[in-house]
Amino acid sequence: MRFKRPQYNTYYRPSFFGGFSFFPPVIKTLLITNVGIWLGTMFLGGFHLGDFSLGDVINRLFALFPLGEGFYFWQLFTYMFLHANFSHIFFNMLALWMFGMELENVWGSKKFLTYYLICGVGAGLSNLLIAPLFTTTGPTIGASGAIYGVLLAYGILFPDRLIFIYFLIPIKAKYFVILYMIIEFVSVGSMDGIAHFAHLGGAFVGFLYLVADGHNFFQRRNSGRETLGGWTASSQPQRQSIEYDNVSDAKVYDIHDYNAQKKEAGITQKQIDDILDKISRGGYQSLSDDEKKVLFEASKKLN
Repeated sequence: MRFKRPQYNTYYRPSFFGGFSFFPPVIKTLLITNVGIWLGTMFLGGFHLGDFSLGDVINRLFALFPLGEGFYFWQLFTYMFLHANFSHIFFNMLALWMFGMELENVWGSKKFLTYYLICGVGAGLSNLLIAPLFTTTGPTIGASGAIYGVLLAYGILFPDRLIFIYFLIPIKAKYFVILYMIIEFVSVGSMDGIAHFAHLGGAFVGFLYLVADGHNFFQRRNSGRETLGGWTASSQPQRQSIEYDNVSDAKVYDIHDYNAQKKEAGITQKQIDDILDKISRGGYQSLSDDEKKVLFEASKKLN
């Protein structure tokens, strides 16, 4: 189904009842796919093809090998879906869910998937082309490079959101991201078996994507000079004008009927906007009981 939607100044704002999902479709698919491939590889490792286990064959074909040492172009994509052991996949998938869930709800599934894959491929290219200049490299597997891109975007879009390290120590997302990037940078060249250049490459490519996407890193509304507003002061996702060319699985509502329903329920558009903006700043838990009730009543009109 293809149609042009009239251009409104709008953006996808998450609401607990009206659209926010703890397991949005791309996140859910990535979790299932990664876990399924890891379990499948573990299972196939018990079978042998000649002198090699099938698990070794899978890694030989789909892990990211250095140039000239068994590299195939598809490995830039497939290496993201392979993991070494339980802790490797557990912490990668936990980070993907924690930081990617809200990004997908805000951006939409198509944009989030595009961003994730671009960061993953960029991380692979960094490991192929830059890492060998500084250290010895070997086969690389794991989604960490793409997830570092997700982490960077989360810190930029939600800089003051609190993250609890070890579920105890609160730290703002912007400082959390800066800390992790510093750790990766000082670890470059270490012989710990971790692809630090892939992590940094995924984050850097994510940064370039956000720049190309029009994110303004130098906007600070209450200052006459330009600073890194998203990192040095509180910032909120900016409203964007979005043009939808391809829409699938969409529900179409008569805007006049919807406005009439809101009026009948005593709910104004300003109330909804204020509540959604409050969610963007502090999350659903920051709403009062009355605001939750208004949001719930509004969401019923859409379902």
